[in-house]
Amino acid sequence: MTWSFQLYSARNFQPWPDVLKTLSELGYKNVEGFGGLYENSLGLRGELDKVGLAMPSGHFSLDQIEDFGFSSQVARNLDMQLVACPHIAADRRPNDAAGWRAFGERLAKAGKPFQDSGIAFAWHNHDFEFQPLADGSLPMTHILEAAPAIGWEIDVAWVIRGGADPLKWIGDHGDRIVAVHVKDIAPAGQNANEDGWADVGHGSVDWKDLVSTLKAKTQAKFYVMEHDNPSDFRRFASRSIAAAKTY
Repeated sequence: MTWSFQLYSARNFQPWPDVLKTLSELGYKNVEGFGGLYENSLGLRGELDKVGLAMPSGHFSLDQIEDFGFSSQVARNLDMQLVACPHIAADRRPNDAAGWRAFGERLAKAGKPFQDSGIAFAWHNHDFEFQPLADGSLPMTHILEAAPAIGWEIDVAWVIRGGADPLKWIGDHGDRIVAVHVKDIAPAGQNANEDGWADVGHGSVDWKDLVSTLKAKTQAKFYVMEHDNPSDFRRFASRSIAAAKTY
């Protein structure tokens, strides 16, 4: 397993060369990209190389992924091993089981060229995939069933916020999990200015037990620190990697 850092967590703390330098000094070796970073992927690769960081995984919007020429070139320039689709906007989400199955099939089709070229492809969840549809079924179930060849980058904190039990999902679908977003949830009523998230190891999620379970039941290679809205990215990055080293 490898500890990494999702650069989306530092999007409000520019410039990027300073962010990357800070992460390297804190002991990170890997970072995970996101869609807004790829306009000059060779330039980004140069900045990573300067501070000894690699970007083995990256998030790409569905539109970017379906532009395989663009996204595959970015992935090659950055030596990515994993491409993940991270989200679908609320106004584009299906509202029934058939719609989510069709969405899963769309992901499978979009991911196949990456897989054929030796790059793993995965869906990254939020909370909406675990909220029951009118028939009681869950979007996440339909996505996994309709796209049996793609992986899953599990965001455990979003699973919890969606009202599901991450240990059950890890137990049932561990063979699909190729990467993990390591995010923590603040105790109720705390960290409102950070949307209720917390630094890893300083919230309510039992990451020590989860990491043990994930190691035992999945082949996940990348464990990616993330905080959707930190007020201080350096604090988040430093406290989170310190906690993670104890797991």
